[in-house]
Amino acid sequence: MNIIEISSKKRNQFIDIDSRVQQIVHDSGVEEGTCLIYCPHTTAAITINEGADPAVQKDLLRALDEIVPDIDFQHMEGNSDAHLKSSLLGASERVPIRNRKLKLGRWQKIFFCEFDGPKERRVWVKVNK
Repeated sequence: MNIIEISSKKRNQFIDIDSRVQQIVHDSGVEEGTCLIYCPHTTAAITINEGADPAVQKDLLRALDEIVPDIDFQHMEGNSDAHLKSSLLGASERVPIRNRKLKLGRWQKIFFCEFDGPKERRVWVKVNK
């Protein structure tokens, strides 16, 4: 298992980790298989979405704020909104590998989604044959 270290700078932020995951896949030597990208944090997530236009990430963050409004949550840490956003997007993604490369769509990138930052975070990456 490989670990990607991430330092988020904002409370809500999408961080492109695509090239770092791709490097792990290439270095693994696996020609054909799958790559699991997993977030072990309950207030963050992993998603695959468009990476060409940064406005898409801004729009997604704004939409998530609308979906999860600021209500009177009971969780004392004050980050229940982050827990909900994490649950909506999910903790992991699995991507096929071919010729030692992630098989993503033309515009797709892999993002770490921070919802309770800024924080030091980790993403676990497992390459399987």
